[in-house]
Amino acid sequence: MQKLTARQEQILNLIRDAVQNTGFPPTRAEIAAELGFKSANAAEEHLQALARKKVIELTPGTSRGIRLCEPIRSRQLEQVNSLYSSFSSFTLPLVGRVAAGSPMLSEEHIEASYNVDPSLFSARPDYLLKVRGMSMRDIGILEGDFLAVKKTDRANNGQIVVARIGDEVTVKRFKQTGSLIELFPENPDYSVIKVESEDFALEGLAVGLVRSWS
Repeated sequence: MQKLTARQEQILNLIRDAVQNTGFPPTRAEIAAELGFKSANAAEEHLQALARKKVIELTPGTSRGIRLCEPIRSRQLEQVNSLYSSFSSFTLPLVGRVAAGSPMLSEEHIEASYNVDPSLFSARPDYLLKVRGMSMRDIGILEGDFLAVKKTDRANNGQIVVARIGDEVTVKRFKQTGSLIELFPENPDYSVIKVESEDFALEGLAVGLVRSWS
């Protein structure tokens, strides 16, 4: 690996932390905000430099299309890298609108299946969810995007989750304090959802994003 500048090291560490803590690399806007850049273009210039030095790969057409090229040191992500190396692509079902009270992966919810590149995701997903609405706009999750979701019933504060509240399924940033769960949008036009844990079911963690195929 070529020698990095101090700023490049800082950005690389920010990417590592984001992937390990939330399952997502940061967006250009998030990097710019964290490091005090005036615009996302400055972040993009540093990312392009890191890509030229082959410490990251950039995937066009995805808002979080940043992949670390280095061996990742956490045990969980080492297992993911090992899994990635065992196949070049796999097929994921695309889940559309979800009927009230029924399982996410019920046959009637599957709109299509797609072969995808595993390197796009921070962990192997179980399905793609078609995003509806713009509540997560400010982190680049837009109406019509395909969100890659890993099924789990556990999440850490700050992670992006797919949650079921009563008969509704939503994508939000997760926070739990005792029995109180708060689901934060990434768009000031939307309100925080507060719910007690007995009224809440975690469907999975967001592990990547793909712009919808046209």
